[in-house]
Amino acid sequence: MQVFDQSALSDFSSETRRNFLNKISGIRTAHLIGSANSRGDLNLALFNSIVHIGAKPPLLGFILRPTTVRRDTYENILETGYYSINALSTSMLKQAHQTSAKYEESVSEFETTALEPEFSDTCEAPMVKGSPIQLLLKFEEEHFVKANETRLMVGRIIEARIKENSLTEDDHLKVEDLDLLTVSGLDTYFKVSALGRESCARP
Repeated sequence: MQVFDQSALSDFSSETRRNFLNKISGIRTAHLIGSANSRGDLNLALFNSIVHIGAKPPLLGFILRPTTVRRDTYENILETGYYSINALSTSMLKQAHQTSAKYEESVSEFETTALEPEFSDTCEAPMVKGSPIQLLLKFEEEHFVKANETRLMVGRIIEARIKENSLTEDDHLKVEDLDLLTVSGLDTYFKVSALGRESCARP
């Protein structure tokens, strides 16, 4: 095994450290978070840190980078209390990746990428049309991480939409049929394939 101690990690250049540590945790899901401010300006941003918090109530979290610079997603969520999390199909790769560019506050990523917003009567947060899994969430709480000044943002799912015929007879989501996009680090993308389904492990 090749070993990197704390000293070696600290000696990495900023680019090497960013690439190495962003990929060391493995392949993660890629999602677009949609939000709007009170004026109706739409925002769309790529996140690879969505995490399941709990099922009852249905909670999801994501990590927000330090707010030492403008974070439209954060400001919109605090302002309106709602946002969407949208899974990505492989056909959305280039458009989704482009949302990670730093646009001016007045510029909507929906317009620059030609992704289409879709809305529910539940709230005014925009979803991504064509996403195989669309989730609307109500903001619940945030937790400040002192170690690096990031925030864990927690939201409650208030509406879930999935592609037609995506549930098995015993109500499992057929993830392998959704052509989902995953990501390693900040720029390397993968497709999802199933290896099999195991029964519940018991002693």
